[in-house]
Amino acid sequence: MTSPKRTTIYDVAREAGVAASTVSRTLRNPRRVNAATREHVLAVAERLGYRPSPLATALQSGRTATVAMLVPDITNPHFFGTIRGAERRASAAGITFILSDTEESADNELTKIEHLARSVDGFILAASRMSDERILELAEEHNLALVNREVRGLPSAVVDTSVGSRQIVEHLASLGHRSLVYLSGPHQSWLAGERWDSLRDGAERHGIRAVRLGPFPPRLVGGGAAADAVLVTGATAVVAHNDLLAIGVLRRLAERGVDVPRRISVVGYDDIFGADFCVPSLTTLAGPQDQAGRAAVELLLENRSRSTARTPDRRVMLPSHLVIRESTGQAPE
Repeated sequence: MTSPKRTTIYDVAREAGVAASTVSRTLRNPRRVNAATREHVLAVAERLGYRPSPLATALQSGRTATVAMLVPDITNPHFFGTIRGAERRASAAGITFILSDTEESADNELTKIEHLARSVDGFILAASRMSDERILELAEEHNLALVNREVRGLPSAVVDTSVGSRQIVEHLASLGHRSLVYLSGPHQSWLAGERWDSLRDGAERHGIRAVRLGPFPPRLVGGGAAADAVLVTGATAVVAHNDLLAIGVLRRLAERGVDVPRRISVVGYDDIFGADFCVPSLTTLAGPQDQAGRAAVELLLENRSRSTARTPDRRVMLPSHLVIRESTGQAPE
């Protein structure tokens, strides 16, 4: 016995008197179809008994049951917690999770979004390297949530490094340090600017001379040139953009016979896995990166039911705290 023929998208288009592409758009991205056409197409599809796949069913409301997270460097342990938190929250919601490495490139971010746009329900941009203007343009067409990046008018989950940076300065001031150097990350990094502003303000309040050097690659390989540059300044404390850079600095200082922390103290950001294994163990600013990942997925889920692409400005601010280890000590006489 022959099974009945399954109704296709072309059957719906023919009956509704519209193009197949209009039916597809109605199911895939209903926000781009006017309300009257959308209701007509959906009504015809229901009357004909059109039964799309589970994924297509999700698409009828503009949902693909898939989200993508874009990170600048998938090998950086800093992102491990963020990725794990986002993936677990997506899994709990029955959503497929896609991860993509943009290699510290704003152009790569844009390309990835263009390639994935039809396959995902939303994007999580972690530490995005794109400009505010470009991100706002993308938000007109796509469901976006940011992690450790803020753009006015868009939802974001951010670990508060402003308060944390002041904790770093207060810690160094209590040890008698009167000069510090901030080793900046990539020039496109929003966090690099935020951390420097907070460090500089805190230094001014405590009468500490602060200098910014860089940008440096936020990886171990950047530590060599960064450490050499610090020694020229004569500063007694150095704050690196992230832990990988800080550990690279520790290695280079050890090669040059510079005692840490007796001659110079070193501080990082992120408290990555291994920060307590290096020699000396690294003083660093820690934060709940896994919670940031979970919060970003929740922001996307909230936005899926809205009729417009733009979500009212919502910022989830998560606390940070200083983890004091062996790489910081009393300032030299």
